[in-house]
Formats: sequence, C-alpha cells, structure tokens
Amino acid sequence: MPEIKIEMLRKEFKEVVAVKDVSVTFRTGMVTCLLGPSGCGKTTLMRMIAGLEKPTSGSIYFDDVNITGLPPEKRNIGMVFQYPVVYRGMNVYKNIDLPLVEEGLTEVERKNRIEEIVDILNLRDSLYLNVDQIDNSTRQRVAVARAVARRPQIILFDEPLTNVDVATKVQLKHALKKLTKQYQQTIIYVTHDQTEAMTLADEIALMNEGEIIQKDSPRKLYSNPNTIFGGWFLGNPGMNFIEARVEKTGEGTKILSELLKEPINVDKKIDQNEIIIGVRPEEIEIGLKETEQMIECKVLRKSIVIGGQYLISAKINDKLFKVKVSSELGYMIRDKIWIRLPIDKVTFFGKNGSRIDLGDVYR
Repeated sequence: MPEIKIEMLRKEFKEVVAVKDVSVTFRTGMVTCLLGPSGCGKTTLMRMIAGLEKPTSGSIYFDDVNITGLPPEKRNIGMVFQYPVVYRGMNVYKNIDLPLVEEGLTEVERKNRIEEIVDILNLRDSLYLNVDQIDNSTRQRVAVARAVARRPQIILFDEPLTNVDVATKVQLKHALKKLTKQYQQTIIYVTHDQTEAMTLADEIALMNEGEIIQKDSPRKLYSNPNTIFGGWFLGNPGMNFIEARVEKTGEGTKILSELLKEPINVDKKIDQNEIIIGVRPEEIEIGLKETEQMIECKVLRKSIVIGGQYLISAKINDKLFKVKVSSELGYMIRDKIWIRLPIDKVTFFGKNGSRIDLGDVYR
C-alpha cells in the first residue's frame, strides 16, 4: 500500500486560502486522523488527495508517483462520507457486491471478500434486506463494507460517525482498527472529534486555519503540544495557560508566576520578558490543607465528569484555572484547595503561541 506524500499543497477559493502550503506524509498501512475544528481545511485537503478538488499549487505523491493531475477513478481510492452513500432499491449484499462485479472478480472471489467483512461490521443479519428497510447507522456500515471490500490502496473517511448512533460509533471504531491491521490499507480519517481521533488513530495530524501544526502519535500530541492551540484543543477541558514573568539574574534565569510558590530556574537563555506555562488539569498537584510548597486557591465550582472524576474550577486572585481529581478526593473538597504545579509536567510557550524548549528546569 502506498505512502502518501504531500508537498507545499495549497488551495484557494477566490480570496479564501483553505489549505496553506501543507507538506506532510501519511505512512503506509496506518490510520492517520486529520483533526481540527470546522473550517480548518481538513476536508478540502482530503478532497485534493481524492482528486475531487484541484490544488491551486503543490504536489501529491503516492509513493514516488506524482498523481496530482490524475482523475479520481485512476487513484485506486475508496471513500466513505458523512452521509451514507448506498444503492437504493438493492439489498445489502448487492450493495457490497456491485463494485466487485465491476472490477471483474469471479463470483467465488466476491463471496469470499464479502464473507471476510460482514461479521466484523455486524452486517450478516442484514445482508438480504433492502437498504430502504435499514436505519441510517446500518447504511453507514454498508458504505464502509463496500469501500473496504474493493481493497483499494487508500481509504478516505470524511466524518463517517457524525450521523450514526452511539453503539454503531463504538462498533465502527473497533471494526476500522481490525480491518486496517488485516488489509494494511492506508487510511486518512477526517474528524473534528478528538475522542474519535485519540481512540482510532495511529497518528494524528492536527490542523488549524489551513495548516498542519503538529503530526504525532495521540499520546505525544496530548502530552507535548507544539502550540497553545494544540494544548487547548486536545483535552476535556484543555490545558490551563498561566502567564509568567522571566527574570534574568547573575545566577541565571527565573520564571515567576502567581501560581508558583517558588520560581522555576532555567539554564537556557530566554529572549522574552513574558512566557506562558501550560499544564493539564489532571497534572496539577492538589492538597486539602496548607503546606509550604502549595498555594491557597478559592474553589468556585466542582462537577462530576466522565469516569467519576471531579472537575474543579478555582482561582487565585483573578487567575482562573481547572483541576481534575479522583472521585474520592473531589468529594472531600469544599471552598478551598492548595495547589502546586509539577515542573516536570508543564509545557512552556512563547507569546507567539509556539512551544519553547527551556532544557533542564528546577526549583
């Protein structure tokens, strides 16, 4: 299966630049999620890969072959859209079978391919029902089955779980992971839903305003965001961002903030007077009584979130932030907490929003 390489790809719609000179590689046999907010350019980028949209400039390669000008039907790509595309008036089996007939496969070959996927996609009981008799979620499973059964080199998914029920979402996520491993197809999956991306992807390409700002494994993207946007977009809620001052002394550089009991010492030189400290709500250390290392905060609100954890909204002076704690600790919290920022779990950003590497940091 091919590696997809994109070089300086750009798409303009009159005065709007939807995709801004993107260069990225989608690796063979992996699920890569294009993740980002609505309007960030992810669907436009996918449509250019499919040949449904002509780039303003730039190139698309499948392995080392430039396919930028190749029509969609010559690219050996399968596509699944947000709304299921099925052949009305036919049963489920014929919907999956028809593209295989057009490719010239024998009846035995077609039957074997269909048999391989119907159980994975939970379609066996629906095989001989007319697609007009099945619900929207089942139709979407039919659309996925048809795309996979053809065995194209690449499958593109454009928000395929948006309009399906919760049970089908869970099932399709598991099915897609299994099918990818089984057939080693290169999959690009477009979504605005970070939960889908984090659970499904081998890699995530995070997009914003027409650019890919970071491409990494889900774990690295979450724990080491390159930008303030990445820290904010991933997580529920996203990172806390804390303004900090940079103080240069004869002994080195110190970082100070209202949320720091002690300054953070940095070996590297910082050419800025102010920076931003990013920290995940679940990484903040919390106590129920005063200690020398912790800062007192006022609790504004606490609520139970997914997994039984508590989300605490708190403030120091006029600085608002959020903390996630276990259900046991959350239950005991009243109107005050004491917090400490673990310096090995924080990320530093410049005022331009990009991460800065400060090397070794210590108190």
